[in-house]
Amino acid sequence: MKKAVAWRDHSGFYRPGKSSFKSIQTLFSEFLRDRHSPSLLQEYYKEDEVYAIDFNWGDSVPLERVISSTSDLTNLISNPFSFNQSICILEPSEHVGHNTIGEPVRASINVAWLVQNIADCDSIVFPLWKSGLMDRKQLAYVLSSSLAVVFEGGFPTVRDSTSFVDTKCSHADLLDLSEELIVSRRLRSAPAIFICLGHQLAAQAHIRLLKKAVNEILNSIDVILFSKTNSRESLKQVCKRIKAVGEKLRVVKNGRTVATGWNDLEFAVGINEVPEAGHCEIIHYDKSDFHPDKEMAELLTAQAITAEEYDGVIEESISHEKDLNIVMFHTDEVNEEAILFANWAYRNLYQALLPARKELILSDLSWLFNLPSSIEILCSTTAEGKLCTEVAATCINYRDYDTRQTRRSFTCQFHPELRDDLREFSKSGIPAFSDLKQDDGIRLLIRLLHDSLME
Repeated sequence: MKKAVAWRDHSGFYRPGKSSFKSIQTLFSEFLRDRHSPSLLQEYYKEDEVYAIDFNWGDSVPLERVISSTSDLTNLISNPFSFNQSICILEPSEHVGHNTIGEPVRASINVAWLVQNIADCDSIVFPLWKSGLMDRKQLAYVLSSSLAVVFEGGFPTVRDSTSFVDTKCSHADLLDLSEELIVSRRLRSAPAIFICLGHQLAAQAHIRLLKKAVNEILNSIDVILFSKTNSRESLKQVCKRIKAVGEKLRVVKNGRTVATGWNDLEFAVGINEVPEAGHCEIIHYDKSDFHPDKEMAELLTAQAITAEEYDGVIEESISHEKDLNIVMFHTDEVNEEAILFANWAYRNLYQALLPARKELILSDLSWLFNLPSSIEILCSTTAEGKLCTEVAATCINYRDYDTRQTRRSFTCQFHPELRDDLREFSKSGIPAFSDLKQDDGIRLLIRLLHDSLME
């Protein structure tokens, strides 16, 4: 049996005991400042530590923190500093798929090495595919108290629950966890970045959360708001409208209806018309083709308002940095109708809940105030000039009722942590820092982390 590697009792690998939130934030910022300056950590790198990384999670530092059991989780909780200063990486499956030379790709290794190499930021991996969800309350506490959460991709498909049978974390378990992460983005909580399979699970979770919210409000609001007639009736009207649109909205691809209503198993996620595995270009999102449902105009207006209200990390990168070329690695895609609907529904709920906030916050419906206030489609992808994926990334916004400040989490269909060769750094080696500075996907991953940590 392989001997377990002792966990470090300090934060930082290149500067043991000296890595902090502020230093990580500054190093991320310096990485993004330009495409040519050397690393501020240059003098701390050792040749054998920077390039000799042909090992996996649990084999050596700084990849020693693997949470595979309840005892591992309990041990982690006993040392809060070890996860408060770290990124938590959730793995729904053993790998994200096979690359063109047949290697299984464990993309979490790349995330860990990127944040370590760029900002001396530690990572902790949670291989849910072999551990299951363990203690849900303990897991939720660690994730929300960490620096950030990266929900990685995986090879199963969310369109078929049986594709998860060989793992210890079912499709239903992952959906529950996705919902929990979405409603846990509170003041001073960890932002989340959902990648590929995580992006698709988040989309399904949005629809489930909206259905749950509407049903609970309609079933209990008469009692909770019995003395607030106007607020009660307004909230009921909003929920009935959300339900009516949700039950009939069609998902249309190439003029063909592929799903109808939020009860359809493929309403949130369907098969991509053009399966993508490799290099794609990111472009601004724009809905220009005809849709048969008249409600689509209202949903698109809500998307336009959300886009105007918030600064988009990816849109700014497209406009100001240069064309973004990213790696895709999946055959499923999030349906744009589902996200347009979710944004419209979240916006309407946010506004309808506000007048009755004092009464609702003390009721069983208080969880509704943890829902996103909106969700924006940030970009699409093209390959060889053809539109491939309409919803390539989203920004989940949380407008705080008290501070009026907005916090964000992100989802993306693409793999910003993978380079064009689709290889793990444990097999290809970490590229030179100058190459990392030039890589569009890596810069985008660091920008998402940097900007969400600022909130």
